[in-house]
Amino acid sequence: MADDTSLSNVGSRYAQALFDLASDQKQVAAVEADLNSLKKALAESKDLRVLLAAPTFSSEDKAKGLVGVGAKAKFNMTTLKFLGLLAANGRAAALPEVITGFAKLSAAARGAVSAEVTTAIALSAAQAKGVQAALRQALGKDPEITTRVDPALLGGIKVKVGSRLFDASLRSKLDSLKFALKRA
Repeated sequence: MADDTSLSNVGSRYAQALFDLASDQKQVAAVEADLNSLKKALAESKDLRVLLAAPTFSSEDKAKGLVGVGAKAKFNMTTLKFLGLLAANGRAAALPEVITGFAKLSAAARGAVSAEVTTAIALSAAQAKGVQAALRQALGKDPEITTRVDPALLGGIKVKVGSRLFDASLRSKLDSLKFALKRA
């Protein structure tokens, strides 16, 4: 079984190939919309996640499943062919990394910055707008925000932009305090 590093590398290579193909065909926006729909479907469907990850399903079965989901959702033909190829090559498990990689490439091409915001509870619309405005001011670019809820943070916020992480979570502050008390 491949380790996470090789899987991530595979995902980024496939994302680059798909991005190049979509760019050549001037279908980046359509493919990105399809991949966002697929990302949402992966988050909501345990069966779809099992199909991608389980070694008991053949590459052919995975291809049929992915193309079937895409056809039902009326995905672009480029996206459908790519999903079939990805599964046929035995790389269906790399699909989440491909989606993430494609989104980053697309955002970079538009001149936008991707930011992942993690909070202990879901942000309200007003809070999300406030975070977006603060990031726009700090980065000087329009951020494309994806939000995630992690109750382990206890409170506060974590913002990841590229390789930078801004951590203002209660969990990290408690950990810092705990470390300081151990040293004293």
